[in-house]
Amino acid sequence: MRLPLPRAGEGRGEGRALNEQARMLRRNQTEAEKRLWYRLKNRGLGGWKFRRQHAIGPYFADFACIEAALVVEIDGGQHQERTVQDRARTAFLEENGYRVVRFWNNDVLNNTNGVLQSILDVLRPSPLPSPRKRGEGGVDMGADEPGGRAK
Repeated sequence: MRLPLPRAGEGRGEGRALNEQARMLRRNQTEAEKRLWYRLKNRGLGGWKFRRQHAIGPYFADFACIEAALVVEIDGGQHQERTVQDRARTAFLEENGYRVVRFWNNDVLNNTNGVLQSILDVLRPSPLPSPRKRGEGGVDMGADEPGGRAK
């Protein structure tokens, strides 16, 4: 289930405030968020489009892939003291159809490729067609008939 969009004329002032808050959050990213965004932006991870500091209901997701309904959160030390709030946030996002994956700042900074692979594992398959031609790469692509059966 997705959050309903505001009707025409509703929430316009709130929208401006949310946009301004999102801009402020983007300007004040942590080093871990900067590093991960560098790799996620411009469909840099398997062709998936991510948004950063994306408003979902009353929350801002660090990174969101709308087409896959995935939220990626990067947690610093402050999150050890905010477990109740984080659980409520995760519950809200999941109730609205999002999967939530969380990584510690240290994981992003010290194992960026491992974090990216974990995100890709959740996202597969890619929304973009493979650049390979049918049957390349040693993978049996099946036949042209539905169900992959040869004629």
